[in-house]
Amino acid sequence: MFTGIITDIGTIDSVEQRGDTRLVIRTSYDMATVEFGASISCSGCCLTVVDKGPGWFAVDASAETITRTAQGQWTVGRRLNLERALKIGDELGGHIVTGHVDGVGEVVSVAPEGASHRVVIRVPGDIAPYVAAKGSVTVDGVSLTVNDVADAAGGTTFGINIIPHTWAVTTLSDLEPGRAVNLEIDVLARYLSRMDVYRQKHSAM
Repeated sequence: MFTGIITDIGTIDSVEQRGDTRLVIRTSYDMATVEFGASISCSGCCLTVVDKGPGWFAVDASAETITRTAQGQWTVGRRLNLERALKIGDELGGHIVTGHVDGVGEVVSVAPEGASHRVVIRVPGDIAPYVAAKGSVTVDGVSLTVNDVADAAGGTTFGINIIPHTWAVTTLSDLEPGRAVNLEIDVLARYLSRMDVYRQKHSAM
């Protein structure tokens, strides 16, 4: 479990095919405090530490993970938003994030807006109903508030504002039109949807 508050930016040092994809990621984390088998969110994808050393850790990404996450993310030199798993007693500064990518969005536009940046993202149709204005969404592992949602013939888009601090301490400053991003919907939206389906099914019996 995570909060969507990024605590480091890692860089992929190497990519090796060995059944699964072995990724070695450079980090400023004190790896002496990270156990083997620990979970780290890598740009919104929860991965398990399988090897480590001073200033780096390794994870294995399955074919399923590669297929369901942003194209081009798992390449040498790519910067990743990192967050260690939430501990009991930690401050929940963002929102509850599972590290399971629900879909891949596409950046439509990035533009300065005051001191911040406004980003518009096109969202896949299957998760569009779960994105709501003033609700929470995770973009490449970063907890953000949805400003607005627009449904049109070309699909659904949502807008977010990225404040200067978030722009500086995450990889969101790398965003540009056409870039693919990992999206995770608010876990509460999932449960509300399931409750609604269950209620409708049983009220018809």
